Amino acid sequence: MPAPVLRLTDIEKVYQTSTIETTALHRVNLTINRGEFVSVMGPSGCGKSTLLSLMGLLDEPTSGTIEVDGRAVQSYSDKELAGLRNQKIGFVFQSYHLINDLAVVDNVELPLLYRPGLNGRERRQRALVALDKVGLSARTGHFPSQLSGGQRQRVAIARALAGGPEIILADEPTGNLDSVMGEEIMNLLLALNQQDGVTIVMVTHDEQQAQKTQRVVRFFDGSQVG
Repeated sequence: MPAPVLRLTDIEKVYQTSTIETTALHRVNLTINRGEFVSVMGPSGCGKSTLLSLMGLLDEPTSGTIEVDGRAVQSYSDKELAGLRNQKIGFVFQSYHLINDLAVVDNVELPLLYRPGLNGRERRQRALVALDKVGLSARTGHFPSQLSGGQRQRVAIARALAGGPEIILADEPTGNLDSVMGEEIMNLLLALNQQDGVTIVMVTHDEQQAQKTQRVVRFFDGSQVG
């Protein structure tokens, strides 16, 4: 059996204000194995984005345990968590989150500035390799405003890949794209998983795309239902 990259055990996430308590996730148990491509589906407000934030170590559960490579992370300091995210987790967002004033190659290189032990030449080389992998070698000097939506999402995927993450978390990566560009991005993610062995967890509303992945995890009202 492949080794787990990420494991969530008895996860609860409760948001509380002075007047109301909202349970976003309830008793979630989920293991992501190395090399898997897993889709997360469910209606709006069911906890999908909260789940991805917890998996990406951007938020903490109210209770339960999160393990990365078999190590529980609850005792990690903020600095240690930031280092873990930078080295092991790549993020792809629906709205790309590119910096318009930076060229494509500089956008891809940006997260590597926080990676200890990499000099400028090594950062640039990693960025160029990642852009080649997503088919954008000819666009390194362009700016995001000069690219199509599909190309911008490819840049975002290259940025996630440049750090050599163990897992990529993709939140509706085709949500802002038309069907043709969405299919291109989905095929790219599938190729990264099947050919390069990249572990991917993807939140999506698209049933057809979800069925192309190895496993579909479904949520409803904060609970895992399948």
